Amino acid sequence: MSATSQSRDRTVQSMFDRIAGRYDLVNGVISFRLDRWWRRQVIEAVLTGEQPGILDLGTGTGDLVFDAARATRGKGFFVGLDFSPRMLELARAKQDKIVREACTGFVLGSAMFAPFKDNSFDGAMSAFVLRNVSDLPLLFAEAYRVLKPGARFVSLDMFPPQTSWFSALYSVYFDRLMPRVGGLLARDLDAYRYLSDSVRRFHSPENVTILIEQAGFRSAALRKYLGGAVCMHIADKPHPLATQT
Repeated sequence: MSATSQSRDRTVQSMFDRIAGRYDLVNGVISFRLDRWWRRQVIEAVLTGEQPGILDLGTGTGDLVFDAARATRGKGFFVGLDFSPRMLELARAKQDKIVREACTGFVLGSAMFAPFKDNSFDGAMSAFVLRNVSDLPLLFAEAYRVLKPGARFVSLDMFPPQTSWFSALYSVYFDRLMPRVGGLLARDLDAYRYLSDSVRRFHSPENVTILIEQAGFRSAALRKYLGGAVCMHIADKPHPLATQT
């Protein structure tokens, strides 16, 4: 990894440490509570077994892990990985009985260098993480490595909307209003300017599909919400025999 990428990663890590205390509040406000519905879509897509072992890449304050644990009523094993110590501190403080019974763990580390053995998990998921990663191919390669054959990877993120009429409306909100609202609530205007800028500079959802498939995943499905402003990618790791046919 280049020195530039490492510097960017440290800057993003520091930013998330700063805004961790108000992260959940601001997410709900700026998404008009749609973030909860989007997370449910991820969980429904990734939970393919009775007692799955699921890894959340870039877990933040743990909401995706908690919702998945509750959806299985404590059956399974859920691990949240994040590079922000403050985010993980808050995630651990939010655990309730159902979540603890699901053997949920939180691990400090980078999604690009996941500290897990090959073929460890039945599923991997991420929500609003990809834009913050300095090396997407490396993240997808790591997700592929830690998943068992036949396991599923699901990611959710924000993209520049592709519908022309909605794009103009979205631009007014996301480029002008959202940074001010988020910055006011989080008391950190720079962080929410970064959020807006990161979406404008991000790959198209179709390019992300290509990167996921280049990591070895089988034909990634793409679901679009809000005119493509939010997209979910779903891809499976093929069984070894399938790769030979």
